[in-house]
Amino acid sequence: MCRWLAYSGGPIRLQNLLFEPKDNLIDQSLSSRSAETPTNGDGFGLGWYGRWKQPGLFRSIRPAWNDNNFRDLAAHIESHLFMAHVRATSLATVQETNCHPFRYKNWLFVHNGEVFEIEKFRKELLMRVEPVYFGNIMGTTDSELMFHLALTFGLEKDPLSAVAKMAGFIEKTARKYGVSETLWMTLGISDGKTLYGYRYASDGAAPTLYYSPDPEELFKLNPDAREIIGKKARAIVSEPVGIHKEAWKEIPQSGLVIVRDGEVTVEKFKPVE
Repeated sequence: MCRWLAYSGGPIRLQNLLFEPKDNLIDQSLSSRSAETPTNGDGFGLGWYGRWKQPGLFRSIRPAWNDNNFRDLAAHIESHLFMAHVRATSLATVQETNCHPFRYKNWLFVHNGEVFEIEKFRKELLMRVEPVYFGNIMGTTDSELMFHLALTFGLEKDPLSAVAKMAGFIEKTARKYGVSETLWMTLGISDGKTLYGYRYASDGAAPTLYYSPDPEELFKLNPDAREIIGKKARAIVSEPVGIHKEAWKEIPQSGLVIVRDGEVTVEKFKPVE
C-alpha cells in the first residue's frame, strides 16, 4: 500500500505541507503507521497546478526521503492545489512511468490500494479503454489503468458517475474470472478546481483516508503558513499529519469527499455496473 496527500487552498510552498510538519508525507514514506507497508520507497511523484491549465508533474524512482531534487522543488514551487504520492509497489515494476500522479490534460490521479489478481483479466480491462485515451498509458500499473477507465466512462464530464462505473466494471469483470473481491482503493482526483477523495473496497476494508474539516487543522500543522494558507484550505491524507492527529476526520468506508472552493462535502460511494 502507498501513501498520498492532496491540498487545496491558498497558494503555499509545497514544503510547508510536505516536509515541515511532524509525521509529514516524506516521514511516512520511510516509516508509516501501516502494518502492511511501513516503508514506501519504490518511488514518488508530485503533481501541482499553477498558472497554466495543465498541471506540472515530477516523478522519480528514488525514495522520497533521499531525493534532494524533490526537496529543492518543494522549497521553490508554490501552488494552490497539489498532490504528492509515495509508492510501495505490489506487482508493477519500479519505473518512472509507474509512479503517481498520472496526468491527462488538466486531470491528476493518485491511488492507494490494488486490483487483486488483475493478471487474470487485465487484457479485458485494457480493451475497454477508449482509443483517444489509450495512447496516454505509459506504464504497467493497475492504478494507471483505473484512471484511463475512469476517463473512458466520462471523468472529464461527470467524475462521480465515471469513478462509480469504473469500479463497477472492474468488479464485474473480475467476477467473470472467479475473483469475487478484487478492488481496494483510496483515490485522489482533481481537474485543478475541485478535489475528490474516494475510499472503497470490495470487502469493505479499504485503506485509511482522512480530511481536514477546518483550516485551523492546517494552521496547526504549520503556524508560519497561516497568512498564506487562507480560510478555504483543506487537505486529504492517507495518514494523519502533524501533532494534532485527532483533528483529522476519517472518511468512512465506501465514502467520498469533495473539496470545492473551501467547501467540503462527504457522500456515500457505490460502484455502478
